Amino acid sequence: MKIVLLLLIFIVCIFIGFTVSRKYRVRANFFKAMITLCQKFDIEINYSRERLKNIFLNLDSSIKNDLSGIDKNFLLFIDKETPLDKNSLFDKITFLKEDEKDILFNFFRSLGRSDVESQSKEIKNYLNRFEQVSQNTILENKKYGTLSVKLGVIAGLLLIVIFI
Repeated sequence: MKIVLLLLIFIVCIFIGFTVSRKYRVRANFFKAMITLCQKFDIEINYSRERLKNIFLNLDSSIKNDLSGIDKNFLLFIDKETPLDKNSLFDKITFLKEDEKDILFNFFRSLGRSDVESQSKEIKNYLNRFEQVSQNTILENKKYGTLSVKLGVIAGLLLIVIFI
């Protein structure tokens, strides 16, 4: 019975490590998807003059997955089902920091509010910001993502040694 309990504690520690690691990976993928979204916006708005709703609806499924539902939340605003506020935009998105939420909220709030030239400049400005944040999240993922898994294993082994 004691061995089963110790094995269970070890598995829980590893699971916690993988969960924390997943948070860093999801953040890195999210900002990669935001970069792709900005590039798509810039192209679509400048050349095909596509509407925002159609751009969101025609996104690849992998990008939609990485955006963690923020695209659906923004579509609800476009369809006038919800107001555009931080709570509705970031509903069920817990992996972002407050300053990242501020940047993203300002980005989505500015979409479709100006003429094509101004909108294109603004999108390029946000694209540069997202690239900087993306580089930081990739570095954090490399540094802390693998570290959290290792710490989970070490914590599990330490608890096993303590309880033996």
